[in-house]
Amino acid sequence: MADNRPNYSTPSALRSVTSYPARRGFKQGPVDPSLDYVIGVDDSIDIHCHAHEGQQDALGVAKLASKSGMAGILYKTIVGRKDSALTVAGIKAKLDDWCAEKGHTPVQLWAGASVTQGFMSKIEPSWSENNLKAGVKGLWMPNNTSSNTLNIVGGKPSAWDKNADPKAHTEPLSWEDSLKYGHYQLDEKGRLLPAIEEIFRMAHDHNAAVFFGHPTKPEFRAMTEYCQKIGFKRGVVDHPFSPFVSLTIEEMKDAAEAGLWINFTYDELSPLLGIDPGNMYKAIRTVGPARCTLSSDAGEPLFPNSVESLRLLRGHMSAFGCTDEEIYTMCTVNPAFIVGLEVPRQQQARATH
Repeated sequence: MADNRPNYSTPSALRSVTSYPARRGFKQGPVDPSLDYVIGVDDSIDIHCHAHEGQQDALGVAKLASKSGMAGILYKTIVGRKDSALTVAGIKAKLDDWCAEKGHTPVQLWAGASVTQGFMSKIEPSWSENNLKAGVKGLWMPNNTSSNTLNIVGGKPSAWDKNADPKAHTEPLSWEDSLKYGHYQLDEKGRLLPAIEEIFRMAHDHNAAVFFGHPTKPEFRAMTEYCQKIGFKRGVVDHPFSPFVSLTIEEMKDAAEAGLWINFTYDELSPLLGIDPGNMYKAIRTVGPARCTLSSDAGEPLFPNSVESLRLLRGHMSAFGCTDEEIYTMCTVNPAFIVGLEVPRQQQARATH
């Protein structure tokens, strides 16, 4: 089967034509490696931060974000994810004590949760309902457990076979096996499963966000249409350039016009995915900053920490042409709406002047 996914990585010989003027023209100020904080992330709200097992420390990144003047962090994953809201509440208490001692303003923290409880487990709306009642602000549709992910990059067989080598990783699975081991959100007639519809309705009632995860195009279209049907305003398309979402820039524009938020991430620019930042900037220009957000999707040891990742992403988009007001819109105003945070009017004015 032919691979019809768009390729926005751009060979380096071509990329250099746009990247060199951008890198030479961007002057953020001296980045002093000896500083214990990160410059250039003021007021940012990171709506896609990882801090689960083997990744960055949740309290540590919250301390760095506080010292750096960020406004908030939404943890997509965290150690203790079986009750992520309780875990984040404990981190917040420790952060508040530390900031009081050190004289910093603590960054606001919110918990996210997956709608799944692991491979081979049925998606149960009651799981999401309990998380929402506990204070979770963002639900993620299937990511690593999605059939789409298994079909594109494979997975760890130990997730569905207790006798498998825990270090093993499969090649991309057939679609048949991907459906067998992963989560797919449509029924045999191509309609959203009732459980998925119920989760969207519950998120709508709780003013929480739903991140679309790693859907196939049919799943993506079905979720988009359902958001429009119920008037849901906090549907978020994560890392649209990633191979798990793989939207064209025109499809991103269509999604934004349908009322979704387009969340660009440092993950896409990282060496692991290698998207050309010039193409990300082109997408922002096409979609419009008013429907875009910037977040880290960081935490893995192969990435910078989330605060530094956000600095890099903001810096790249500024270097290619985003204004300070547009960066503020994408990094503060729009993420604040997604997590239900009221941005002071005097700050909102910065995004409109």
